[in-house]
Amino acid sequence: MNKFTKTITLMMGLFLLNRETKAQDYSNHAQLSQRINVLSKSYPSLVKVKSLTKTFGGKDIWMLTIGAGQTEQKPATAVFGGVEGSHLLGTELAIGFAEKLLNASSQDSVKAILTKNTFYVFPNMSPDATEQYFSALRYARSANARPTDDDRDGKINEDSFEDLNKDGKINWIRVEDPTGKYRLNPEDPRSMILADPTKGEIGKYQVYSEGIDNDKDGSFNEDGEGGVHFNKNMSYAYPNFIPGSGEHMVSENENRALLDHIFEQFNIHTVITFGPYNNLSSPVAFNAQSVSKRVISGYYEADAKTNAHISELYNKITGLKDAPKTSSTGGDFANWAYFHYGRNSFSTPGWWVPKAKADTAKKEKDFKIEDQVANYLRWAQSEKIENNFVSWRKIDHPDFPGKNVELGGIDPFVLLNPPFRMVEGLVKKHYDFIFSLSKKSPAIDIINVQKEALGDGITRITATIINNGLMATQTKVGERSYWVKKISVKLTHTGNQKIISGRKNQVLDAIEGQGNRTLSWLIKGSGKLSIDAGSPTSGSKTIELSL
Repeated sequence: MNKFTKTITLMMGLFLLNRETKAQDYSNHAQLSQRINVLSKSYPSLVKVKSLTKTFGGKDIWMLTIGAGQTEQKPATAVFGGVEGSHLLGTELAIGFAEKLLNASSQDSVKAILTKNTFYVFPNMSPDATEQYFSALRYARSANARPTDDDRDGKINEDSFEDLNKDGKINWIRVEDPTGKYRLNPEDPRSMILADPTKGEIGKYQVYSEGIDNDKDGSFNEDGEGGVHFNKNMSYAYPNFIPGSGEHMVSENENRALLDHIFEQFNIHTVITFGPYNNLSSPVAFNAQSVSKRVISGYYEADAKTNAHISELYNKITGLKDAPKTSSTGGDFANWAYFHYGRNSFSTPGWWVPKAKADTAKKEKDFKIEDQVANYLRWAQSEKIENNFVSWRKIDHPDFPGKNVELGGIDPFVLLNPPFRMVEGLVKKHYDFIFSLSKKSPAIDIINVQKEALGDGITRITATIINNGLMATQTKVGERSYWVKKISVKLTHTGNQKIISGRKNQVLDAIEGQGNRTLSWLIKGSGKLSIDAGSPTSGSKTIELSL
C-alpha cells in the first residue's frame, strides 16, 4: 500500500468514525475499537493489533505493537491509557500517540525511530468503567463490571446511585447538620470545603453523592454496579479489604492478562502511564532510608536521577505548569511498573485544571483558599465552558425528613478531563514528549576494538561496550529482578583458538547513559572470532575479527 492510499484509507476511516459520533467528544469503546481498526488496515506493515483478553463486561483490552521488522528484538516503550476509568483523557492520549506516530511514519525521523525502537500501546485498561461516561446515567466510575459486595453486608449492588433530579448525571446533596464536617467556601459559596477546627472553623453541612441510602446503613451509593478497579488491583502496596481492590491482587482478567503478557516482553525498558499519579511534573525524591530495607519503598538514587532528567524534558516540551501534588494510592499501576516490574516508570494525568486568574474587571480577587472546585469554576468561566455545575436547589429527601437538603454541585468527570476541544493540543504535546524520549533509549554498540600480538600465537583483544543512549540500559531496581535482563557479552571462537584469559560468556550490570565498560581477552591461536553484546532493553551489536 503506497503513501497516498494509506492516507486516503486513514482519512476515510476517521471521516466515518466522526460521522457516527453524535458530537465531538471522547471515544466510547466501539469508537476506540474502530480507530484501532483503521490504523491496522492503513499501516499493516507497522502495526499489529491484539486483544489481550475481555473484561468481565465483555470488552476487549486492546494492544497495539508498532514498529518495523522484528519488533520483539528492539528496545521498547509501553504506553498505557485508561488505568483509571474516570480518566478519559488517558485513553485519548494513548491512542492519539499511536495515530500521530503512524500518520507520520513516512517522515525520515519517524522511520528512523520505528527502525530502532518498538512501541506497545494499550489505549484503555478500564473499558467497562469508561463506558459510564457515555451511558444514560453519567457518573465517575473506576470499577469494571464484576458484581461485588463493596460494603460487606452479604448483598450485591444493593445501594447504587439514584438520579434524583432526572438530569442524567450524579452530582451531590448537602444537608444542614450541626454535626457536619463541611462549610461553604466563603470565596465561592457554590463549593463545599472541609472545616478546619484548629482554625476555629465550624462545619454546618454533611455532603453525600446524589442518591438514597437504600440499605439504611448510613452510607450513600457505596455498593452500586461494579466492581474492581484496574488501578487498585496491582501487587505493589496492594490495599487489602478496600472497596474496588478485588478479592485478591491481580484478580481481574485485564490485570492478569496484561502481566502475563508484558512479563514476557523483556525488551520493554520504559513504561509511560496516563493516569492520576504524576512523577513527570515533579519527580520523585531520593531517600536513602527507603532503599536500605529488604523491601524497598522508594526509588534508588540512579533511578531518581533518571526520573528528574525525564521530568525536566517533560516540563520543557509540554509547558504544563502548577500540577497538583499526587501520591501512590496502593495497588496502582504506575508504581507497580517501577517497584515490581523493574522498569523506568513515568506517569502523568496529562492535564489538570490550570490556576485560575482573578478577573480584575469583575473586581475578583485571587483565591486564598485551596479549593479545586472553586478554582475550576472560575477557570471554566474564563474559558466560556458551560454545563459543568448544577446550581444548588432545595429538595425533599426521604433519608432526611424535616432537614434542609439541597442538590447540586460540580459535574462528574470535569475535574479530571478537559473539554474535548483541548484534547488535540494535549495529544500533540505528549506525542512530542514520547517521541523525544524514545531518542534517549539505551543503545548498545561495540567500539575501540584493538588487537595486540603478544608472541607465541597469543593476542590480546580489547573492546569497549558503550551505551549510546541517554538512558541507562536498565534501572537500578531492575538489577534485583529476573524479568529484567542484564547485558550479555559472548565471545565465540573456532576450534583452533583457546581463551587463556577473560570470560567466554559474561553479564554486565547497567551501563548508564553515554557510559561504557572495557573488556579484554587473551586468545591463543588464529582464525575468525566474534563478539556479541546486548540485552533486550538496549538492543545488540556483533563484530567479527580475524586473528
